[in-house]
Amino acid sequence: MPPRRLRLSRRDGAPTITIVDNESVMASTMAGVPGTITLRTIDRLGDVSASAWDTCAGGANPFVSHAFLCALEESGSANGRTGWRAHHLLVEDAKGQLVACAPLYLKTHSYGEYVFDHGWAEAYAKAGGRYYPKLQLAVPFSPVPGPRLLLRDRHDATLRIAIARGLVDIARRSGVSSLHATFCSTDDVAAFEAAGFLIRTSFQYHWHNGGYRNFDEFLAALNHGKRKAIRKERREVAAQGVTLEILSGDALTRAHWDAFFEFYISTSDRKWGSPYLNRAFFDLLHDSLRDRVALVLGRHDGAWVCGALNLIGEDTLYGRNWGASEAFKHLHFEACYYQAIEFAIARKLARVEAGAQGDHKLQRGYLPVRSWSAHWLREPGFERAVREFLTRERRGIDGVIAELDAHSPFRRAGS
Repeated sequence: MPPRRLRLSRRDGAPTITIVDNESVMASTMAGVPGTITLRTIDRLGDVSASAWDTCAGGANPFVSHAFLCALEESGSANGRTGWRAHHLLVEDAKGQLVACAPLYLKTHSYGEYVFDHGWAEAYAKAGGRYYPKLQLAVPFSPVPGPRLLLRDRHDATLRIAIARGLVDIARRSGVSSLHATFCSTDDVAAFEAAGFLIRTSFQYHWHNGGYRNFDEFLAALNHGKRKAIRKERREVAAQGVTLEILSGDALTRAHWDAFFEFYISTSDRKWGSPYLNRAFFDLLHDSLRDRVALVLGRHDGAWVCGALNLIGEDTLYGRNWGASEAFKHLHFEACYYQAIEFAIARKLARVEAGAQGDHKLQRGYLPVRSWSAHWLREPGFERAVREFLTRERRGIDGVIAELDAHSPFRRAGS
């Protein structure tokens, strides 16, 4: 696709975009970005300088790093054959320097996104439309909230809104039915909403560090029943003879990844039928990001029996994949939740993100936190129907979060 040529102007203090022609670009009045701005898409992330991409992405969230996204792409886990054709957005100034970027994909299905629109696709098809392909602004297979519009100057709200509007133009000219940005940051949500996207609300479970010095201090913050239950679960894991350790950086070896991959495959086969990630992905992750990996491995009778993969952010531990070769009582809770909490406390991380689904997480100190996605739909009638659905869905989500908050495992003031 050739670069999209746009001009930025202002109306009542808000940026608007007008298509000029196919050669001149966004006339910039943004602070720190003189001259013109070009939006273009590429089909291979390896063609972009890693340092330029990561300057825009920042270092807080490893999932939007050049290394992580390239590992997905170069391993073949996310490419055209798997329904994730790279269509990454680059935003460059007049000197060709990258001022913003975004992980963008042309999708031929809705798998690996975790914000479910299968019902939308079915309704669109029944009405005679073609829902796929669609554009997806996301990190494949990773329901991790974070920035999706990656700006060198992350405080430039004007540029952020302009890029959101530019993405709509790209979607229109590409002929797709829709454009979706999933697990967005709050800054991105504001920009997408200003650009006319529909905003969808959901929630995940996160553990928040209250400045605890150790796991026992965290337990002391829980009510008596939950505290007692967690201690019992941990004792029972130990009584079964399972020991766990967390490996990171140079302590990780190919043998560790071999073991974890077997657990991942076996669990994926049982629960989902087809794993998204292949073995090559984990080799690339090891090569480029092993210092940001916290791999929990459990051993029984001298053999590895389970694994839980976490990635380390600037202030967050991100829980990702889990698998086990044998069934041990409470082992999932220990490997995925309690080991992660202990690691976060030791590293003084602010939170652990354990993803969506699973009310059992609430009883173990992980509280509901809102997440957002943004959606642009080409057909006005379909857009109206989805807008009405999202209004009803949001009320339902609000009610669920309120109910979960009412059953918080933490001690209430005065108790």
